[in-house]
Amino acid sequence: MNAPGLRERKRQRMFRTLSDTAVELFLEKGFDAVSVAEVAAAAEVSKPTLFRYFPAKEDLVLYRIADHEDEAARVAGQGPAPIDALRRHFLAGLDRCDPVTGLNDHPAVLAFHRLLYGTPALVARMHTQLERSEDALAEVLGGDLDARLAAGQIIAVQRILALENWRRIAAGERVEDVRGDAVAAAERAFAGLARGLARGLASTE
Repeated sequence: MNAPGLRERKRQRMFRTLSDTAVELFLEKGFDAVSVAEVAAAAEVSKPTLFRYFPAKEDLVLYRIADHEDEAARVAGQGPAPIDALRRHFLAGLDRCDPVTGLNDHPAVLAFHRLLYGTPALVARMHTQLERSEDALAEVLGGDLDARLAAGQIIAVQRILALENWRRIAAGERVEDVRGDAVAAAERAFAGLARGLARGLASTE
């Protein structure tokens, strides 16, 4: 794969700069208390320029997790047993405390998750991102109604598992005290998915 050119690298840097600037302001003052104009001024760009990169204020925050949007589809497409591949991937994420699993107590991660889950506008926008994840996964699983139903269940399971882990960590529990329950819950959840969905899923081979 060819490395991105100079223009693309500059474009990606601008995405990161705008997102990082916005998140810093939102964490400091609150999402609703900061205007798009304030973000643009802090990043030293015009408001129209900001909107060329991020059509909605919420997207400035969700950019940080945008790379996970097609993650389930990528993982499921790696082998003939998509549920098992997704289970192993989620468990590996728990093992390395990947923030997307909710099992991470780094102060910066906790602060970002409080912003994300504690802001209704961001929660609503995140559901749009989850729908795109479902659509991408459904295509890998076969694209028919059974695949769409399966994708919806898989994405919901991953979201609920991560949210439960985050809630416990945010309430003050230590990662090591939560890890065992998190692994057991993931194993149960994916086993249930495997039993319930095995007949309806097309092979990814």
